[in-house]
Amino acid sequence: MWNEFKKFALKGNVLDLAVGVIIGAAFGKIVSSLVDDIIMPLVGLLVGGVDFSELAITVGEAKVKYGLFIQTVVDFLIIAFSIFIFIRIINKRFKKKTEEAPAAPVVDKKEELLTEIRDLLKGQ
Repeated sequence: MWNEFKKFALKGNVLDLAVGVIIGAAFGKIVSSLVDDIIMPLVGLLVGGVDFSELAITVGEAKVKYGLFIQTVVDFLIIAFSIFIFIRIINKRFKKKTEEAPAAPVVDKKEELLTEIRDLLKGQ
C-alpha cells in the first residue's frame, strides 16, 4: 500500500497540482491585499470616504457585514479577470505556434494511384 501511495503521490500531475494550489493560495493573498489595502480605500474615497470593511447592518444581535461581502466580490472579480487575461495570453501563444507549422497532407500510394486513375477516366 505504501508503494502504491508513493507512486500516486509522486506522479507528475499530482506534483503539478500541488504547486498550482500553493501558487494559487499565494496569488490569492496578493490579490486580497491589493483589494483590501489599495483598491477599496480608493473606491471608498470616490464614494464619499466610506470604509467598506465597516459597513454592516445589525439585525437583533446579529451583525450582517455586507461591506466585507462587497470586498470579497471585488476580490473575486479581480482574480477572475487576472486568470482570464493569463489564459488568453497563453492560448494566443500556443495558437500562433500551431498555426505556424501546418502539417502537409500525407498521400499514400493507393490514394495517389486512385487519383491518377480518376484523372485518366475524366480525360477519356
